[in-house]
Amino acid sequence: MAKATKKQALGRGLSALLKDPSNDINTAQDKNADKIVGNVIDLPLVDIDMNPFQPRTSFNEESLRELASSIRELGVIQPITVRKKGFGKFELVSGERRCRASKLLGLKTIPAYVRIANDQESLEMALVENIQRQDLDPIEIALSYQRLIEEIDLTQEQMSERVGKSRSAIANYLRLLKLDPIIQTGMRDNFITMGHGRALITIESLEEQLDIYQKILSESLSVRETEALVKGAKDSSLSRKQKPSNSLPSYVESSVQDLSGRLNTKVTATTNSKGKGKISIAFTSKEDLERITKLING
Repeated sequence: MAKATKKQALGRGLSALLKDPSNDINTAQDKNADKIVGNVIDLPLVDIDMNPFQPRTSFNEESLRELASSIRELGVIQPITVRKKGFGKFELVSGERRCRASKLLGLKTIPAYVRIANDQESLEMALVENIQRQDLDPIEIALSYQRLIEEIDLTQEQMSERVGKSRSAIANYLRLLKLDPIIQTGMRDNFITMGHGRALITIESLEEQLDIYQKILSESLSVRETEALVKGAKDSSLSRKQKPSNSLPSYVESSVQDLSGRLNTKVTATTNSKGKGKISIAFTSKEDLERITKLING
């Protein structure tokens, strides 16, 4: 208990240092910067702006109330991280749930690590820290990876080093963003798992993806059952794409072309491995059929 009291006292002392205009710190080279940066400081919640780079887009109210209850009993165990924006103003880098829960309790201050970072560094810190959390859904993680690629200009290899994930794992998350938006929402709302999403992503047609997604929901299909359903759909699609005309013998193709020219209509033919087959003659109306019939009968 004595150690905890000493730590809080130190935090209050550093907090007072930040309120002194003559000791305003804006860079790591400023006087007393070493006393502030990397230390835990009690900061007023009203002085902390939310992070515009926050990867998380939704917060579960019940989960926030549970966290608030824990903070009421034990305090904020893990300090938030902020960056200095100006004299007496800070911007949240990570820890928005802890901030929200503390505000629910009516707390005035919160323990925080103070960082000095530009916008790009702040974004990268926020994204990397959030990716490493356990409670992000797969789409939030995928969007964070995408932002690291597009806004921080990181390669998948560099991301792998930053977040401690393999390149293949990162690629698997990014592929989820190719799913239909309705399916992405279903994954965020826990209607389906990432395993379901990885199976669905192998279906190119978004319409077919949605058909299978609806079946997953209506029949409560497991990931393994979904994979089997997707395989069947892909096999069926491949069968439909096969073109038997490519296997027609040359003498059949020649006859079909000749007949089509004589009858002035489309003529098609199919054959099997034994050389047997059939011919189809197209007509557009009763009169056209009568015309073709007369030509055939000579």
